Amino acid sequence: MLDIKFIRENPDVVKNACQVKSFPDVVDDILTLDKRVRELKTITQTKTAEKNKISKEIPTATDKASLIAKSKAISEEIANEMAELASKENILNDLLHRVPQIPSSDAPIGPDESANVEIRRIGTPRTFDFTPRPQWDLLDMNGWWMPEKIGNICGTRTYCLVGELAELEMAVQTYVIQKLISKGFTYIECPSVTKPQTIFNAGHFMGSDLSVMNDDVFMLEGTDRCLAGTSEIIMNALYSDEILNENELPMKFVGFSPCFRKEAGAAGRDTRGLYRFHQFNKVEQYVFCKPEDSDKMHEFLLNNLCEIMEDLELPYRVIANSTGDMGFNKVKMNDVEAWFPSENTYRELGSCSTIGQFQARRTNTRYRKNASGEVDFVATLNNTGIAVPRALVPIMENHQNADGSVNIPKKLQPLMGGRTKIGGKH
Repeated sequence: MLDIKFIRENPDVVKNACQVKSFPDVVDDILTLDKRVRELKTITQTKTAEKNKISKEIPTATDKASLIAKSKAISEEIANEMAELASKENILNDLLHRVPQIPSSDAPIGPDESANVEIRRIGTPRTFDFTPRPQWDLLDMNGWWMPEKIGNICGTRTYCLVGELAELEMAVQTYVIQKLISKGFTYIECPSVTKPQTIFNAGHFMGSDLSVMNDDVFMLEGTDRCLAGTSEIIMNALYSDEILNENELPMKFVGFSPCFRKEAGAAGRDTRGLYRFHQFNKVEQYVFCKPEDSDKMHEFLLNNLCEIMEDLELPYRVIANSTGDMGFNKVKMNDVEAWFPSENTYRELGSCSTIGQFQARRTNTRYRKNASGEVDFVATLNNTGIAVPRALVPIMENHQNADGSVNIPKKLQPLMGGRTKIGGKH
């Protein structure tokens, strides 16, 4: 969320953010409510002081009855005004949680992904000397999945990898985790079960009513828990209500967890193959830093994912996401998209996001500055390390051979027992 002081002083900036991000403009309502809340606070403070003064005078007063009556009348006024204050503050709090983060001035302006801009393209899509197979044919012929059985057992949008491809999935995850540890990240294996407030505090949803998450989040009926869609949720909350030392920043975590999403907004999309599921595994990069270091850390996280694409020997491109595509809580966002031969296009494998102090205000995560001792909110950033099984699709399709086997990228071969390929007739 944004600082109310910032909204007061920069209403036009905030109104523009609502417009370019395609969210309702509630700025005028916020300013009106904020003015009344401040008035009520002043009024109640003044009347409380007056009531306290009268209370001190009553023991020595000659006309105690009139003072007691006056005190009672003031108490009733205070009670009414406090009730109005509580109501107005609740409404104001909800509206403040409906204001999107201010996008970076260099973010492309547009309503949706159609306004995204390609920044760079690395690698050349392979020219095959045979007819390449789509992912599902490679999966079928090698016996690497069992979609019908798992669909009957577990329902739609579930998957089960078998044999060598399951080994490759583990190798991909392990490689990425080890790579990020070597870059100074602390590895953290995160739970997937959490509290709804933890998800809300990551700032992906609008308003203060937690039920807004029900279309996207699996709630665990009969409990006060739910399932997280990314380890970012847990890592974001690690230092809630704490004050970090400036010397501790930046703090870099590589989180791993099974992730759970309803995918209600993706009905009918990507129902074939390994691209979109209710449950998947993801390695996530997450950083707490000083606000002035956000740009530097964004490039660091983005470059890590680009290096991973190159380590997996995948042609890819980097996208600058438009204001309408970057979402509610982001300052800046870059998608990294790999080449999918079966679709003759690039598709997203990870997103690098600068969040600013938006999440930290919700979790009350702060740091103390060395020079001044002043306390300020940290900034947070996140980026995918790798998400599977999605990442296996371009690996299979780009590295396939005519016999249906798949070459293993060189960086992964040590984690696959020295094998150079899987599947096919080898």
